[in-house]
Amino acid sequence: MPSTAPLSLRSIRSFYVGGSPHQIRNTPIETRHVVPDAEPRAIDMNGSYTVGQIYVQEYRLANPRHPYPVLLWHGGGMCGSQWEATPDQQDGWLWLLLQSGFDVMIADGPERGRSSWLLASQDDLPVYRSKEEAWSLFRIGPAGGYAAEPAQRNAFAGQQFPCDAFDDFSKQFVPRWTDHMALEQQAYEALVSRIGPCILIGHSQGGGYALRVAQRLPSHVKAVVALEPTGMPDTSHCSQAPHLAIWGDHIEHSPLWQSYRKTADAFWQSLGQTTHTALIDLPRQEIHGNSHFLMLDRNTRQIADLMCQWLHAQLA
Repeated sequence: MPSTAPLSLRSIRSFYVGGSPHQIRNTPIETRHVVPDAEPRAIDMNGSYTVGQIYVQEYRLANPRHPYPVLLWHGGGMCGSQWEATPDQQDGWLWLLLQSGFDVMIADGPERGRSSWLLASQDDLPVYRSKEEAWSLFRIGPAGGYAAEPAQRNAFAGQQFPCDAFDDFSKQFVPRWTDHMALEQQAYEALVSRIGPCILIGHSQGGGYALRVAQRLPSHVKAVVALEPTGMPDTSHCSQAPHLAIWGDHIEHSPLWQSYRKTADAFWQSLGQTTHTALIDLPRQEIHGNSHFLMLDRNTRQIADLMCQWLHAQLA
């Protein structure tokens, strides 16, 4: 269980890693107002840029309990803020992991959050997630259960997600490009290559990236925690690090999540033939009502405790 004693931090820093050069040419020069009450000036977008970089916020303890930092990777259409606090203002997993003795690094994946994006380098427009889609996709309630008036929304019985804070939660949603997986994978690999031996905790799409990086950089990854991962690798070879998967509730209400879970379970079974694997199926452990966002649900500390117990056992 995470300690509740005051924390002593050695440093809080941020950095960017990865990315590749990009050139813009032959774009017309425009004249625009840039500063209020000033004359318009020429805007020339032609020139040299970097695209695909990743932003990382780093928290280092004065006396970490473990030698390997934890890297937290968010899901699709989200950014690193999902780890910092819950929508109902409980401590986030950033704080709980620091309390458990781990240095922590939170990433904003390429083209998300504070990892900037360059529209002129894109072949298509990004996609956005509406509140209506999120309500059902994240298994907070059934399809069609979202309504503009909170009192009229239909959530699953026993829902652990703080539904009263759903509108605040939706402010975290960010655009994303659905065909940039190679760019994102390269950035996450560049991050792990820079940090060295570490622990990966990935949620949803971030879980899929964590599993791939564990295969590509096996000497750098000491443990993987995949929270309802999507986008499984094609094979399960190479990685020898212990792997833990955690799944929430209400999957039976979603054909899409049933499909995701079936694919993930098949991968986990294959991975278990050569690697130590573990599975926490929360409903089977009589922990009911969790949404897709396990780290944001009201019982977030209980789930973090289970995960940290597993990590401590693997690293002992």
